[in-house]
Amino acid sequence: MLKLLRARIQQGHRTLSYPEGPPPDLPERFRGHPVFAAGACPEGCDECAAVCPTGAITVQPALEVDLGKCLFCGECAAACPTGALTYGRDYRLAARERGDLVVSETEPVRLAKALDEKSRRLFGRSLKLRQVSAGGCNGCESEVNVLSTVVWDLGRFGIQIVASPRHADGLIVTGPVTENMRLALRKTYEAVAPPKIVVAVGACAISGGPYLDHPEAHNGADAIVPVDLYVPGCPPHPLTILDGLLRLLGRLESEGAQRRKQ
Repeated sequence: MLKLLRARIQQGHRTLSYPEGPPPDLPERFRGHPVFAAGACPEGCDECAAVCPTGAITVQPALEVDLGKCLFCGECAAACPTGALTYGRDYRLAARERGDLVVSETEPVRLAKALDEKSRRLFGRSLKLRQVSAGGCNGCESEVNVLSTVVWDLGRFGIQIVASPRHADGLIVTGPVTENMRLALRKTYEAVAPPKIVVAVGACAISGGPYLDHPEAHNGADAIVPVDLYVPGCPPHPLTILDGLLRLLGRLESEGAQRRKQ
């Protein structure tokens, strides 16, 4: 026991200081918010859209990327002959409305706004979420699980993943919602006492991801249950998920306030 205590003291404090401090370093291969080079997209070129596996890119009338469909695979950036489309390091991607995830040169993602005042009073200091894997590959599920480790310590914000929907305030949904999981998701949602919230994590849960329009998939959670927060990615980084949750609860400054500081 003494050896364990000594080792723990030597390890020191491991929990991230974010959001009070700077965000953690992101891996070199991390792909965040798309970056559009002004005027670089040649007229008539659709090479980026042609290689996109989920149809997330449109080029007419302007170059746009639907982050709800995007797998962040980088194939579009590799195919672009002029560098008109690349991926930056901005991890802030979560939005309240599905349409807010469609971005372009002039319209970045409209970051998630906080819940209304009554909902913040209910959930702001204690939020229990039941995670539902509705046919996921375990990528998004793993990233959600990481948030409960000592480094991220989701519980310090009063947010916990619970085992039963009857103990939950809402759901975190991952996966494209396969036909075999459709009824399970609906029953799990109904088992949560109102008021309740739903968070769709990952491209599959938002749009169906690579399984878009598959006959055995339902193209995401909002085909079955109402969604309050969309967190894009394949899978999203834990920082992107945490950022979205904290914005939903009003625990981060608004987008406008952050930009004024910058």
